[in-house]
Amino acid sequence: MNAPAPPAPPRLALVNVSKSFGAVQALQGVTIELYAGEVHALAGENGAGKSTVVKTFAGVHRPDTGELRLNGEPVTFHGPADAQAAGVAVIYQEPTLFPDLSVAENIFMGRQPRTSLGRIDRRAMHAAAAELFTRLGVALDPRQPARGLSIADQQVVEIAKAISRDAQVLIMDEPTAALTGQEVARLFTVTRTLQQQGCAILFISHRLEEIFELCQRVTTLRDGRWIGSELLDGLTTDDLVHRMVGRELEDLYPKQDVTPGEVALKVSRLTREGVFTDVSFQVRRGEIVALAGLVGAGRSEVARAIFGVDRWDAGEVEVGGVGLPSASPTAAMAAGLALVPEDRRQQGLVMDMSIERNMGLTQLRSLRRASGPGPLISRRAERDRARDWATRLQLKFSRLGDAVGVLSGGNQQKVVLAKWLATEPSVLIVDEPTRGIDVGTKAEVHRLLSELAAQDLAVLMISSDLPEVLGMADRVLVMHEGRLVAEIPRDQATEESVMAAATGQLKGKAAA
Repeated sequence: MNAPAPPAPPRLALVNVSKSFGAVQALQGVTIELYAGEVHALAGENGAGKSTVVKTFAGVHRPDTGELRLNGEPVTFHGPADAQAAGVAVIYQEPTLFPDLSVAENIFMGRQPRTSLGRIDRRAMHAAAAELFTRLGVALDPRQPARGLSIADQQVVEIAKAISRDAQVLIMDEPTAALTGQEVARLFTVTRTLQQQGCAILFISHRLEEIFELCQRVTTLRDGRWIGSELLDGLTTDDLVHRMVGRELEDLYPKQDVTPGEVALKVSRLTREGVFTDVSFQVRRGEIVALAGLVGAGRSEVARAIFGVDRWDAGEVEVGGVGLPSASPTAAMAAGLALVPEDRRQQGLVMDMSIERNMGLTQLRSLRRASGPGPLISRRAERDRARDWATRLQLKFSRLGDAVGVLSGGNQQKVVLAKWLATEPSVLIVDEPTRGIDVGTKAEVHRLLSELAAQDLAVLMISSDLPEVLGMADRVLVMHEGRLVAEIPRDQATEESVMAAATGQLKGKAAA
C-alpha cells in the first residue's frame, strides 16, 4: 500500500519574521503561509504591521530575522524584481497605470510581442490581452486608453498584468476601499476565478464582512505581533475583532445618550440643478444626524453646498439662525461650520506638509496674531496647539514635524478632525469619517464624535457604513437620486428600513 503524498508546502511564507525600523519594531515573530488555491486574509489595525508584511513579500523589505520561503525553500528577495521573477504580484488600492497608453500596452509594458522585423506586434498584443480578460471573465477593450478607466477597471488591468507574468501569488492590499458594491462583487468573482486556477492570494481589508465572504483562512496581527492563523469557518466577527484589538465588538459604537438642544443647522429646500432637489432638514445641538444613501445619491454634494464649496441654485442654509450666502466657505467657517471631507488625502490634507502645519491651516490668522505684527506665524504657537490636539485625539506619531503622509489612515483622519475642531465649530459635518481606517481606530473616532455631541456640538455624519449609521445616529436621513426621501428615528432604524428608503422602495416624511 502506497503512503499518502505529503501535503504541498505553502507557495509563499514568512516564518518567524521580525523587522525593525530604528527603534520601531514593525514585525515580531510573524508567520504567514499562503497556499495554492486559497484566499488568505491578513487582519489588524492600522500600525499592526500589515504594510510591512506586504512589502516583505514584495521584496521591498528584507527580514532582520526569520525566513522568507518559496515553495518550502528559503529564498532572499533583493528587490521587487526578484519577487516578480518568483511569481509574486501586488495589487494596491490605487493602481499605477500609464494613463496615455492603452490597456494592452500597460499589461505588456517592456514585454511587448514583436514581429520578425522587431516592431511591436499590436495584433498579437491585443489578442493576448483579450485572452487574459476572457480568462478573468471580464469585458474590457484592450485598445482603450487607461485614462478614464474606473478604479475597479484599473485593478482588473493590474491583475491581468500579474497573470501575464505567470504570477503564482497575488497580494491584494485594500483593493475594495474605493469600489462600489457592484465593483466589489466583480472583483470577488475575478479573485475566485484565480483561486480556482491555483493562485495563492493574500487579501487585506478593513471591511470584516468582505474577509468572511471571500477568504478561507485569516492571520491576525496586533502591534506587529502574530496573534494567530486559523480557518474562518466557525469564527464570528466578534472573535476576529477581539483578536485584532483586544476588546469586544459592542465597544465599537460608544454612543452617549444626549438630550438635543436648539437648532444649530437648518437647511431649507436646498437645490442644485441636476444634482439634488428640495433638500430640507435640521440638526440640533447634541445630535448626531446621519445622512445615508447609495453612492451617487447626492449626499456629499449636499454637504459641499452647505459648506459653500459648491454653489446652490435655490434654498437656504442657516447656522444658529443666521443665513449663509451661497458658495462662500469663508462665511461658513465664520458662522461656525466645519467640514471633514470624504477624501482626506486629496481634500483634507497637504500630504507633504508636516503634521503641525496641517493642523494649523485653519488658524493662520490667529497664529499670525500670536507672533506679533506682520505676516509671519508663530511656530511656537503652532506647535503648542498641534501638541495639545495630538494629545486630546490620542494621535500616534513620531514627531509633529514629520510629513502627515507618513501617518496611518486613521491618524491622518485625526489630523483632519483636529484641524477643524481647532476652529471651535458649532456644527461639524463629517463625510465618511471612518472610510479606510481599521476597526480599532474606528472606535476611537466614534468615541470622539459621541463626546463632541455630548459637549453640545451638532454633528452631520455622512456614511455608507450601515452599522456605523445605526450605531451612532440619533436620526437617519436617507437620500435617493438627489432627494431626501425619509427620516428615521434611532429606535426605528434598521438595515432593512434604511436600504428600502435608499433604493426608493420606502418613502417617509423628510425633515422639515
